[in-house]
Amino acid sequence: MPHYPKWKQKRPNRIRRWTTWFGAAISILLLLFIGIGFLTGAKTTYRIYSDTIQGWTTQLKGSSFIYLFEMENRLFAGAHPEGENFPGLSRLSFQLLTSLTPNDPRSLLGREIPGLSSYNSEIIIAGEGTDYTTLPIESKAPIDVVQKDRDAVGGEEPSQPEEQKKNKQEAKVFIYNTHNRESFLPQLPKGTSSDEAYSGKVNVSLISKRIADDLEKHGIGAAVDHTDFSNVLKQKGMEYYQSYDASRPVVKEAMNQNKSLQYFFDIHRDSLPHDVTTTTIDGKNYARIIFVIGAENKNYEKNLKLASELHKRIEKNYPGLSRGVITKRGSGVNGIYNQDLNQNAILFEVGGLGNNLDELYRTADVMAEVFSDYYFDAEKVSKNS
Repeated sequence: MPHYPKWKQKRPNRIRRWTTWFGAAISILLLLFIGIGFLTGAKTTYRIYSDTIQGWTTQLKGSSFIYLFEMENRLFAGAHPEGENFPGLSRLSFQLLTSLTPNDPRSLLGREIPGLSSYNSEIIIAGEGTDYTTLPIESKAPIDVVQKDRDAVGGEEPSQPEEQKKNKQEAKVFIYNTHNRESFLPQLPKGTSSDEAYSGKVNVSLISKRIADDLEKHGIGAAVDHTDFSNVLKQKGMEYYQSYDASRPVVKEAMNQNKSLQYFFDIHRDSLPHDVTTTTIDGKNYARIIFVIGAENKNYEKNLKLASELHKRIEKNYPGLSRGVITKRGSGVNGIYNQDLNQNAILFEVGGLGNNLDELYRTADVMAEVFSDYYFDAEKVSKNS
């Protein structure tokens, strides 16, 4: 067998290592290009958008990101909360894959226990007294309970003056009530429980009509939808939590039928008690308002802008009337509320279980007044542009 010098014996090993490294580099580049091609060429259903990444990162504690900042700037080393350590890879993977946070039962129980779904809310603007213990609670009841006939007092609609009927404006605002049978205990028979505060006659639709009538007086056309969505749910065999799926076709149809519509209001009432949903201004009680924006709508910032502006205008003239602006996302809530259909679509809760019609109507008048000022200011800006 021929004898080779040591330097010649090492050459084949070096060539093999270089070949291995070169092959690995080519493989990585190919996988990279394939991955980029998949992400950019796949159908929109399968692409990973920034809001998807945002959804993942919201499962992480804020303090965890300080460790990432520290990698770039050592000054952040002193910013760690006492007793906090960087989460291990297994814990990090578990949080991202399951949306559950170890040692925080709310991330699991919030999906199962009514009331804990407020964990999926974020306070954007906190009104007076608004914190995570006073966030709105969405009504949830079996369809049979919602549809039960109940005697109710009030709600007689005064006839519109003939002059107002003749001068009716082209509708710019569409108002509807996804939970149209939500009612108020002062208007229901004594002894009615909070879980039974529903009525086919005296309910949130009266607030919608009041606002629409007021807008007409201010020179803004408004259309009110009177669909009983509880009937739609029952006919289609749907559950109460699917109410927004039932109201969505109605909103889309209104948009298709009337191209002049610019704003869309879905009006509800809260399930919290009277002391949370009421304020006193100049010796009179008013039902308080809170704005709810679905953060699972990828363009929700535009809807949020409108809600925030209305909140600021209400607070300027009627301090304490607005409870603020919140966003909702995650399990246990709808997260969109049909607001993806238009950037000027918002949901707001007027009053709660304990408010009476006088308190509700005062607030409806304020809402119409404030929105009218906003509307005409926006029109001026649009014309100047």
